[in-house]
Amino acid sequence: MSGPNTSYDPVQVTPLDADHVEAAVAEALAAFAAATSLAELKAARLAHAGDKSPIALANREIGSLPPQARKDAGRRIGQARGQINAALKAREAEIAEVELANRLIDERVDVTLPVDLGPEGAIHPITALMDQMIDVFVAMGWEVAEGPEMEAEWLNFDALNFIPDHPARTMQDTLFVGEPDSGVVLRTHTSPVQARALLDRELPVYVVCPGKVYRADEYDATHLPVFHQIEGLVVDKGITLGDLRGTLDHFARAMFGDTRTRMRPNYFPFTEPSAEVDLQCFVCHGSSVGNPDQPCRTCRSEGWIEWGGCGVVNPRVLEACGVDSSVYSGFAFGMGVDRTLMFRNDAEDMRDMIEGDVRYSRSLQGLAR
Repeated sequence: MSGPNTSYDPVQVTPLDADHVEAAVAEALAAFAAATSLAELKAARLAHAGDKSPIALANREIGSLPPQARKDAGRRIGQARGQINAALKAREAEIAEVELANRLIDERVDVTLPVDLGPEGAIHPITALMDQMIDVFVAMGWEVAEGPEMEAEWLNFDALNFIPDHPARTMQDTLFVGEPDSGVVLRTHTSPVQARALLDRELPVYVVCPGKVYRADEYDATHLPVFHQIEGLVVDKGITLGDLRGTLDHFARAMFGDTRTRMRPNYFPFTEPSAEVDLQCFVCHGSSVGNPDQPCRTCRSEGWIEWGGCGVVNPRVLEACGVDSSVYSGFAFGMGVDRTLMFRNDAEDMRDMIEGDVRYSRSLQGLAR
């Protein structure tokens, strides 16, 4: 760069010449117009509007002019740079619009074309049946109660009137967490949820308690060490065994259609009186009993199928949970969800339920009533 003039002698600085500036602008506009992509336009911008472009170099030469000539040259260079930047911005918008349109065409997806879908999953039949069971009681105004699977031994046994040396407490049936005297077990039934409901809720209580339970059972076609139960508990004033019978009949019809229940006396620590619940065979409806010409595989021609246990809540259980047994009474029942699924869908092996084969889940969904 030449040094500044201190006298007003015209100095010819080529980059600031009007013709030279016009030529630089024309060159820049032509380069921008010739660019067909943003990458090409970027190269043209660096060449004609960057720090080393003719216009940038001319701008630096303004300082070499006498003070009286700088204003003219500055205005000329300023106008040229504004013209170049405006043309660059306009061309950039044009190219971006064209590239977007081309990209939309190239990446277009025809949603009407057939596609190969991945295999569909299926709700596990145990989950589906448990939800269906819960719906029966929710429709009657009951609440759903849940509790932890790792439970305090007091809630699992003592609160439910299991004596200290009851066989169910032994390692043969119960899975203890830690040492046997730890006081913590994997719950052997969902009944602890009933005790929790009585301790935590205001009376009256109408709850259904679904969940997973654990026992040291054999692993075979009809037994699993981890299985599912659903239990019901009602505690209110004036509750009788007749209320229990009506509830079970309604539940059985919801699950199996045109069937009914019967009760056989039994013993459970947490109910008194207690009973086993049998279903009238929903296949033969008892017609196979004593009829060798029409045997029934479902009930083995006995006419009834064992379903679960039930009874009137033992006053000791009510008192253990802080309920006045002279004012309140109640009933409770419990059924195996896995066994109910076997009954409803003619499933022969409970082990198939835990294999995780989606084909099995689909097959039982197809058979669901």
